[in-house]
Amino acid sequence: MIVDKKNSKSLIDSDIKWLTRAVSLARKGWGHVRPNPMVGCVLVKNGKVVGEGWHEEFGGPHAEVNALKMAGSNTQGSTAYVTLEPCNHYGKTPPCTNALIKAGVSRVIFGARDSSVGVVDGGQLLSESGIEVSGPLSDNALGYEVDPAFFHIKNQGCTYLAVKLAISSDERIAIKIGEKTSLTGLDANRKSHYLRGGFDAILVGSETAYVDDPLLTVRYGFKPRILPTRIVVDSRCRISSEARLLRTIDEAPVLVLTTQTAPLNRIRDLEKAGAQVEVVPEDNGRVNLEYALELCWKLGLTSILCEGGGKIASTFLNKGLVQRFYLFSAPISLGGQGVPAFPDTLCKPYGPGWRAVGDPLHLGSDVLITYDRKI
Repeated sequence: MIVDKKNSKSLIDSDIKWLTRAVSLARKGWGHVRPNPMVGCVLVKNGKVVGEGWHEEFGGPHAEVNALKMAGSNTQGSTAYVTLEPCNHYGKTPPCTNALIKAGVSRVIFGARDSSVGVVDGGQLLSESGIEVSGPLSDNALGYEVDPAFFHIKNQGCTYLAVKLAISSDERIAIKIGEKTSLTGLDANRKSHYLRGGFDAILVGSETAYVDDPLLTVRYGFKPRILPTRIVVDSRCRISSEARLLRTIDEAPVLVLTTQTAPLNRIRDLEKAGAQVEVVPEDNGRVNLEYALELCWKLGLTSILCEGGGKIASTFLNKGLVQRFYLFSAPISLGGQGVPAFPDTLCKPYGPGWRAVGDPLHLGSDVLITYDRKI
């Protein structure tokens, strides 16, 4: 029978160990499998790993199938540790439940429930076939947190929004207003590009687009399956048609979200340069961000990484639209003249309603802490 664990403490230490390994495998699919979920699987027999795998490419074999292939003839009587409940439906590949049953797996422990609508529980079928099944687990880190965007999109039916911000030790984002300021080092910059590759779109406000003139492409050798669309929220179309975003239009699409107050000639100039320009309702003279996210959803942009600046990040936070926050901290002090990262103290990601995910990640002299909104 299936055991819905009220807490993962009922699992023995070795179970947690192998599930943690499955989590690390799942994350190797970052940027290569969306809109499918990232999934990892470890097959263990007599205390030893006999097979492991992850969902490597969209449309390719799932994690369980890759692990079974590696295990070969050692699958009989093994335990499968999977981050997501094994699928029980035909998509681009056959059901993983059938593969596990055929391989003679005796036990399956999974982290998160498969939330696909209209699908018979894979765990239920496995249990009915005589396999001991445990899951889902209450420990989010071993299930839900592997790919929170997937679950948000499936369960909420709206775009998943994350914010990435780099701040100084005194919580500033720039030396002064209107001046481009680089805070983080090479390792943190590489991580930022890695993160970009896992989202449908990268978003910035007009001030960042105007001051930094960013490319917003995925570089440092990372090659995601789908190049993220580059979004500029620009209520008056201030961005120049000669901006680097538009000079590299062949590398990735550019979407400009503006309002009716934008000059028509500016809209036409951006469209001639290759941008898609969408006029959305106003909110106190600026782009209505709730409507902007609804439009992005309709355009198929189901996950967005906002890279600032501080104003638009704070507005998203204050409106309760952010699900995840990547906070990079650099050991640099910018002083009292610097631009505050959090002009409204209520919107800090380490305040009420947020929780840190995992351990701080040290990237050279910089530190990345990831926060999720409490569910």
